[in-house]
Amino acid sequence: MPQYKLDYLDQLESESIHIMREVAAQFERPALLFSGGKDSITLVQLALKAFKPGKIPFPLVHIDTGHNFPEAIAYRDKLANELGVKLIVRYVEDTIKSKNLKDPAGKFPSRNALQAYTLLDTIEEFGFDACIGGARRDEEKARAKERIFSVRDEFGAWDPKRQRPELWNLYNGKIHKGENVRVFPISNWVEIDVWNYIKREGIELPSIYFSHDREVLVHGEFLVATSPFIRIDEGDSIVTRRVRYRTVGDMTCTAAVESTADTIDDIVREINETNISERGETRIDDQVSEAAMEDRKKTGYF
Repeated sequence: MPQYKLDYLDQLESESIHIMREVAAQFERPALLFSGGKDSITLVQLALKAFKPGKIPFPLVHIDTGHNFPEAIAYRDKLANELGVKLIVRYVEDTIKSKNLKDPAGKFPSRNALQAYTLLDTIEEFGFDACIGGARRDEEKARAKERIFSVRDEFGAWDPKRQRPELWNLYNGKIHKGENVRVFPISNWVEIDVWNYIKREGIELPSIYFSHDREVLVHGEFLVATSPFIRIDEGDSIVTRRVRYRTVGDMTCTAAVESTADTIDDIVREINETNISERGETRIDDQVSEAAMEDRKKTGYF
């Protein structure tokens, strides 16, 4: 009898589904962190497959900076409604007010660093012991230091030296009271894998991922969407360009890329031809320092 050979997407999918089921088995109150971006959309598809014919056994949680792209928010609400999954949204704006925090200033006042406060408050509010996220190891250097089950202490902090071995697809979710685990089911995927999977599965995406005309501010090599959240100075170059987004986040620090790719096949070809990571090409806040992401993660950022 001929043996069925899994292709690489089947293997990635199988591993991710296994991780999803481990989360459901090992934790009492897991949640899936969802932003309306392609990676978290992929996680939802994997969760649907993992627990089919049942429903996804945990809520979707969005930590909303208030600086989101409208297309991503519209998609988030539409998807949660269609799937009948509980959607929990908590706002950085509310945290700023309740904790007397200082809203970032400057030309591109990203609230990404403040998300950690809101996330930790949300974890405490609902008693989540595991938060599933769409981080991939090819995104940024600090991501590659984490295990698939990444333990956070009672203060929500991450210690890169306090990582557990993960051998033979065995994941240790044992934690002490107050600790929680961040789980990364697509940790072994790279950007092109996500796009090939989206293509194979026929997954709908927010329109922002495809080529469109948008008014942008030219800031060095970055094209930043004009919005009420950034400061427009005299002399700034504001132009309309044909662009798309490789990643979706806070509008103040997420840049577009010039592109005519308006189908998934076009996007796959485009990504195969570039040697710049999506965060390196599009995330202004990651340019602050070599350890920008790692510093945020140590204080509770996802």
